[in-house]
Amino acid sequence: MKTVFVRVLEADDKATALLDAVREPERARGRHRFEVDTTSFASVPRSPFAYWVSERIRGLFLEGHALESLELSRSARRGVGTNDDFRFLRLWFEVQRVAHGWISLAKGGMFSRFYASLPLVVYWREAGAEMRAFFIQNGESPSRNIRSESEYGRPGLTWPLRTNGLSVRAMPAGCIFGSKGPAAFVANNDIEELLSLASVTNSRAFGLLVSLQLARTELAQSYEVGLIQTTPVPSLTVSDRKALAQLARRAWSLKRSLDTSIERSHAFTLPALLQVAGADVATRAPAWSEHVRTVEAELAGIQAEIDERCFALYGFDKADRRTMTEGFGTRGSEEASSDGANDAEEDDAEEYTDESESTADATSLAAELVSWAVGVAFGRFDVRLATGARPMPAEPEPFDPLPACSPGMLTGDDGLPLARPPRGYPIAFPEAGVLVDDPGHARDLTAAVRSAFDVVFGADADRWWNDVAALLDPKGHDLRVWLAHSFFEHHLKRHSKSRRKAPILWQLGRPSGRYSVWLHAHRLTRDSFFQLQNEVVSPKLTHEERQLTSLMQNAGGSPSAAARKEIAAQEAVVEELRAMLDGVKRVAPLWNPNLDDGVVLTMAPLWRLVPQHKPWQKELKSKCDELAAGKYDWAHLAMHLWPERVVPKCATDRSLAIAHGVEDVFWVEDENGKWEPRTTPVRPVDELAHERSSPAVKAAVKNLHDAPITSREVRRRGISVTSRLEAEV
Repeated sequence: MKTVFVRVLEADDKATALLDAVREPERARGRHRFEVDTTSFASVPRSPFAYWVSERIRGLFLEGHALESLELSRSARRGVGTNDDFRFLRLWFEVQRVAHGWISLAKGGMFSRFYASLPLVVYWREAGAEMRAFFIQNGESPSRNIRSESEYGRPGLTWPLRTNGLSVRAMPAGCIFGSKGPAAFVANNDIEELLSLASVTNSRAFGLLVSLQLARTELAQSYEVGLIQTTPVPSLTVSDRKALAQLARRAWSLKRSLDTSIERSHAFTLPALLQVAGADVATRAPAWSEHVRTVEAELAGIQAEIDERCFALYGFDKADRRTMTEGFGTRGSEEASSDGANDAEEDDAEEYTDESESTADATSLAAELVSWAVGVAFGRFDVRLATGARPMPAEPEPFDPLPACSPGMLTGDDGLPLARPPRGYPIAFPEAGVLVDDPGHARDLTAAVRSAFDVVFGADADRWWNDVAALLDPKGHDLRVWLAHSFFEHHLKRHSKSRRKAPILWQLGRPSGRYSVWLHAHRLTRDSFFQLQNEVVSPKLTHEERQLTSLMQNAGGSPSAAARKEIAAQEAVVEELRAMLDGVKRVAPLWNPNLDDGVVLTMAPLWRLVPQHKPWQKELKSKCDELAAGKYDWAHLAMHLWPERVVPKCATDRSLAIAHGVEDVFWVEDENGKWEPRTTPVRPVDELAHERSSPAVKAAVKNLHDAPITSREVRRRGISVTSRLEAEV
């Protein structure tokens, strides 16, 4: 017996449509009137009341193989959930992942078919021993959070759980996948099979069948593993499989090609303005936009061909397509899953949304060019790619393991960053990772950036320099001003992702921005701030004090108004430098950087030295206070500064003991594989804490939290620079 369903949701005149469905059933059948045997609803997983769908479409769930198929050795799985992302996740450019146990993680992200960058890495040293101990410490079973471990490292397909439309992309070999970034796998890791499956799962037909199981196609769906597992996949002939794989491979290549202009991407080679031809910014910016439009047009053509092929493979006729897309009573699935739907609200929302390179204007592209040149000045990026002295690296395959460094970085034969310029390299860069904003200084940042322009643009360097300066500093056309006052904010935004902020280049200075020191995070050592104190800031202060003495001597006993103004300005410079030197001296004895802690915790003690960037300073100050309060005792910095607090915790929390390398001191594994605290530690807690403590560090920690010496405080103490120098004169 069949049940009659009447549907007039899409009708403009609902009353008339309802009457027609009752009075003229034959004319309304399949449009407003549906007669269905309700037992057939059970054909579709979750038994949705999909009365508008033909028997043929419902039968697909019974006739074919689902994506999850034991017979075909095809599967879809959820992965790891850390329960503390701040502790166990980093951005890939934050850390030395090869050396320290960080592995690329697929963790959802924004809507992107076929290709998407994987910005995150997860701490997986010794197969995640610290994370497992963390779960146990918090009363949880590791197996509930570390799922499908046998699949880690396999090439596969991954997708974000919640976006406007399902978007499946390649997951390279060597990755771990997360609970919010599930993954699908095929037999024998067959690459052609993976690529053809990527085409099928990104097709409109597959998306409609996913939506059918929920009887809806809302703007943002949750693409849970179970939903994907039960969706049917058509049987493919050899030629079908090859054709779909080629389409997916081309789509992956096109999308990755746009990522080569994004500085933080694994695919980065050169900024956009250096990837197209043209005499100046005014010609290259539109050329890049046209290039992006061409790529997007080809991608749209590929998607259309995939859709047509898959509709045919599933057996969808025109009537099926219409009823599938119109039958949900909401916007059609082809709209909801369009490439423009990357503004969906998602569980793993970005703190900073990517600025689309496809719509970037000349000013944004100029900023990216200067940012790259700053990277060249620090030895981070390889200028030879821009000059042609080094050939452009070959494109990898979609499932190749991700590199330790992007192709655009300056690396040695081992693929790791170089600490000093190789033989014949055209640009010198500071091995210590320190540049300054100081005209005439041998390590002046602006001069170093200009050197990069000279190497790349040769005789046209002046024109490029002036054009870029006019775009970035419309008022004064001075690139030094933009570098001093705006570049760090640009860099911070570009190096923030998935709720993490990880600037690699740090600007230290004073509120006025008259003088700055720039540091490359990956070049810093334990002695960096002593060197900064003795070789950079102190000599600068001495120089400016001499300038002030000279001004006062030249002004004589009765200085003019202009002379007094000049002296006051110079006095302000000297006082700011004194305050900066005081900040550097506070940090130097306790500085012991370890980027495994993450950039924000490593930088936390420097919060006094970044007054130009108030929100960033506030965040660093907050993290510094939380460190002092014991919130991040897993961090190497916490052990370095407060061993008397952290070491005893290692005796009761095995995850902390693993983090600080003292597991064998306080813990023992019994014959059943269970870890228990030692009755008698190998080393007494007090002895180990004392060994790891330092009187100099203790004094520095106390000093770090004392009030800073401000200009007002200098004057209050009666030791203003002017009065002291007057006495000397």
